[in-house]
Amino acid sequence: MITRIYRLLLFVLIFTAAVAASWADSGLNSTPNPARDMLSSGRIDDAIATLNGRLSSAPSDADSANLLCRAYFALEDWNQAESACKKAVSLDPNNSRFHLWLGRVYGEKADRSNFLTAAHLAGKVRGEFERAVQLNPNDVDARLDLAEFYLSAPSIIGGGEQKARDQAHSIGPINPAREHWVYARIAEKNHDAAAAEREYHQYIDMSHGDGEAWLNLALFLRRQKRFDEMEQAIVKLSQAPARKPDVLVEAAEMLYHSGRNYSFATELLQRYLSDGPVEAAPAFKARYLLGALLEKQGDKAGAAEEYRASLALVRNFGTAQQALNRVAH
Repeated sequence: MITRIYRLLLFVLIFTAAVAASWADSGLNSTPNPARDMLSSGRIDDAIATLNGRLSSAPSDADSANLLCRAYFALEDWNQAESACKKAVSLDPNNSRFHLWLGRVYGEKADRSNFLTAAHLAGKVRGEFERAVQLNPNDVDARLDLAEFYLSAPSIIGGGEQKARDQAHSIGPINPAREHWVYARIAEKNHDAAAAEREYHQYIDMSHGDGEAWLNLALFLRRQKRFDEMEQAIVKLSQAPARKPDVLVEAAEMLYHSGRNYSFATELLQRYLSDGPVEAAPAFKARYLLGALLEKQGDKAGAAEEYRASLALVRNFGTAQQALNRVAH
């Protein structure tokens, strides 16, 4: 038990939307690629088939290899994701984003491994994040990922609070609001809830009320078990400029897992899907969550429709299939 808890504390890095600034890489490559559109719209099965076909005919296409990695990442198929990401890095070793995605894959694998394997993978996570920052010092996403690694990992594998602060200082001139997110995480790590809350509000103020800033405050309030205030923050999130629409899905999921205001969570998801899904919150997962919310509210027919919609995007999504079997009978 101690080993499991210790490992989780060390290696649950930043692989949720509340932490990473952007999982999608819209500016990575301007070359038209239908698979990129499939990935953004949540058509993961179609994207994988298209990308595998592309790589069969053009095995040196590094961008397609990276997109394939991200498709498998959405499916949580970490071994396939690692293989594709490593291929992308080998084909274009000076691409910062390719290293960032490989580091994220290693992080997910670490979180699901035994302690010794996780410790080994942690070194790879650090190496890929550091390389991503080295190649593109202005990439805030990479610096945020690296800052959280430094904060989460012990010094023996390269962690340290001062290293996280150094990243915050480097983020400040690029994105002053995000700098305060790092300080908030440091305060939480040090069990200083008051300081953390101040930093989250600074993040909100400096971002001019950005939805993701409200999301991070809501997540903090949930961790503090202040659920009424969490819900109020989510209301603010829903009214904020929709620069990152995936925050609506994260907010709906938070309400669902907290057993709060299912109807509001349903509205958030319906709005997200109506406006058009993005890669950071795959449509097949959003459809499944919407089905789960409708099921909680007694709408089995509506739930079944959403589960079928999820399976239409990813036919082997076992969780949705099980849910469909349950409501269909």
